[in-house]
Amino acid sequence: MNSAGVLKGIKVMIIDDSSMIRRSAEIFLKPFGCEVILAANGFEAMSKIVDNHPDIIFVDITMPRLDGYQACMLIKRNPIYQSIPVIMLSSKDGLFDKARGRIAGSDSYLTKPFTADGLFRIIRNYIA
Repeated sequence: MNSAGVLKGIKVMIIDDSSMIRRSAEIFLKPFGCEVILAANGFEAMSKIVDNHPDIIFVDITMPRLDGYQACMLIKRNPIYQSIPVIMLSSKDGLFDKARGRIAGSDSYLTKPFTADGLFRIIRNYIA
């Protein structure tokens, strides 16, 4: 994992109410050429999705007001954005969360705290 620019131009959106998670993702992805779009909650994310049209979206399940499941459903119900892969982020590696994420329309699931490798593997699966 040392080839800078390997993900050049790929727009990755991270929606998480934890600034530490958002910052980690940014630190992992920027050196590889990704454009990282950050949102602290589902509402902020919606306008940023319209403005930036990301290639892949990582969304935290547990957020206040508009949770990850609701945000995912809103994205997947919109014909313009429904083809964007949505990856659920959760600190629990639970079967129930994964099933509920699938019902909401998510494409995959990543357990927090994630590693740079975990992020790259998913991005490469869906974008490459």
